[in-house]
Amino acid sequence: EINRATPKTQSALLEAMAEGQVSESGVTHRLEQPFVVIATQNPLEFEGTFRLPEAQLDRFLLKLSVGYPSLSEEVEMLTRLQERHPIDDVIQVAEPSELLEARALVKKIRISPELQRYIALLVHTTREAPELARGASPRASLALQGVAQALAALDGRGFVLPDDIKKAAPAVLAHRVEVRTEARLGGLQAEGVISELVRYVPVPV
Repeated sequence: EINRATPKTQSALLEAMAEGQVSESGVTHRLEQPFVVIATQNPLEFEGTFRLPEAQLDRFLLKLSVGYPSLSEEVEMLTRLQERHPIDDVIQVAEPSELLEARALVKKIRISPELQRYIALLVHTTREAPELARGASPRASLALQGVAQALAALDGRGFVLPDDIKKAAPAVLAHRVEVRTEARLGGLQAEGVISELVRYVPVPV
């Protein structure tokens, strides 16, 4: 639960995410690759929590909202957790070298100049949207391109389609922007604003 970490801890984590290293007593330690940060955050709980700096949020590739399980999923949860936790049966499915190889392959997925311009235009539009007090940074453009390439690879394609970018945009961009107070009070959320921008920005033909 990352918003329960103290500012000092979050500062150390930001160094790890941004520079791939940690510093302690003046000594710098490089982090072995692959290094991945997976964090949780309870959006309904504020007691004893700390606000995450924008620079740290910008280093998270994706933000996914889990929500509550459906009735059938909750019944399945009760069954699976009745005697033991499923995490006890988790097994390793890949070596670190295989993950690094997969990363390298994803970067080779072809993306046309027109779609790169589409990505840049989507991100640029967040900086001009009247509902947003803060738009996404150039790091968001890089993240959106990378996730679109990964979606194409998972779909067995060697090239990115506009739909890959549109599908990735809310999860990649929503946590990188800030909705204006008056818009938020009106019920707007970042995911909704990004989805609307995706519908608004023309897709290259």
